[in-house]
Amino acid sequence: MDDSDVPEGFARHFRQSPLTEPWEPIYSKRTDTAVIVGLRLAAAHTNSRGLVHGGLIATLADNAMGLSCGLALRDPGSLVTISLGIDFLGAAALDQWLQVDTNFVKAGGSICFAQCLVTADGTPCARGNATFKVLKPARAAA
Repeated sequence: MDDSDVPEGFARHFRQSPLTEPWEPIYSKRTDTAVIVGLRLAAAHTNSRGLVHGGLIATLADNAMGLSCGLALRDPGSLVTISLGIDFLGAAALDQWLQVDTNFVKAGGSICFAQCLVTADGTPCARGNATFKVLKPARAAA
């Protein structure tokens, strides 16, 4: 797959990790309130039954919601996931564009909540919610 097969406004995802490396290329798009994550589904994204793996969907939802919470915080430090829930609503198929849109963020001083909708070619296939702990950077002693 090349970048011409990617919806407008998406670029290579700015946050790679060893876990997601085998799933590349992953794309993202920033808005004022969210980081939207997407990818074109391929064989590397499937389980032994040939279905798109729920773990892939959960991981990308966690990533998109956490990064979206980071946008909402004034001094984000870093975030760690406290809880993650995914409801699978339907199947996603090979060659579809999988997209994770965070549509709700409630940011507090120490906890952040988020919800997302995952679509495959625009059709909902999962919804997610997560709670993140805000870890403030250690302050240097004066």
